[in-house]
Amino acid sequence: MSALAAGLHFLAAAALCALLMVPIVRGLRRQGVLDHPNARSLHAAPVPRGGGLAVVVTVMAAHAYGVAQGGAGGSGPLAAWALIALACGALGWLDDFRPRPAGLRLVVQFVLAALFVTLVLPLPPLPPPLAVAAASALTVCVVWSVNLYNFMDGADGFAASQALLGVGGALLLPGTALSAPVLPVALALAGACAGFLRWNRPPARVFMGDVGSYFIGFELAAVALLDIRAGGPACAWLILFLPFLVDATLTLLWRMWRGQRWWAAHRDHAYQRLVIDGWSHARLLGALAVLNVGLCWPLAWWARQQPSLAPVALGIGVALVASLWAGIVMRAPRA
Repeated sequence: MSALAAGLHFLAAAALCALLMVPIVRGLRRQGVLDHPNARSLHAAPVPRGGGLAVVVTVMAAHAYGVAQGGAGGSGPLAAWALIALACGALGWLDDFRPRPAGLRLVVQFVLAALFVTLVLPLPPLPPPLAVAAASALTVCVVWSVNLYNFMDGADGFAASQALLGVGGALLLPGTALSAPVLPVALALAGACAGFLRWNRPPARVFMGDVGSYFIGFELAAVALLDIRAGGPACAWLILFLPFLVDATLTLLWRMWRGQRWWAAHRDHAYQRLVIDGWSHARLLGALAVLNVGLCWPLAWWARQQPSLAPVALGIGVALVASLWAGIVMRAPRA
């Protein structure tokens, strides 16, 4: 795909998502699907949730295009990927209307992730014990990505911005061409998040809801894993999403170590602490952009250009972002 075609693909996805938001927001308001302030919230008034449905519809259009084209790996795995992604979004959509028990949601997420790893993600030939271990580890990675994005979707424009910056960074890496089945979905995902930000930027007029966070979290894991399996830079993908990976993972471990109910709603993430400490949502987005463009993008570029030093670049990124996390969490007052 040429640069011009890729740009048009991105812009078309952004425009479609932004246009879809008009009827979706009206419908959410009419049905009373509102996110009311709670112990985890950083907003003071009810806001419609479920706007991520526009992202789902936009990206599913790209999936349909990929299945119709057949792709490099045939239409079967691509169709399975599309159906699993749609099921993940549907799980979030149901949860936006009537929250399901956490245990049930987790079981369904594991089933969907296992289906993706089994049916879509081609694994190299391995002895049975290693194959089971590898498939299990990849399944956990997909489930963690889904829940990570759900945890980190708590500030205006925050989750959509990270998806846009992360996928955008991957698309801009020198010498990197995402594999044929992955590229249209990656472009549509980035474009859809850009279009969604028209409505979700501070002050947010709508939240993406679980339908958006589940779907985006799954798709990011799927795009990254499929690209890595096709020879893409694994360390670079991790570096590009360090702001979310580090905050979500360290906060979870921190709460578990302190004996807190780690599965319960909270406001202990670094980004939440900053808002509690007085940062505006717009300032938070600015800091996220600076962290991505100023740190993650250069480190990912280095990892891509010098594969032998990619683990070093990843280690530097983890150390720096973890240091920022520790400074914020230790400094910010408790809610």
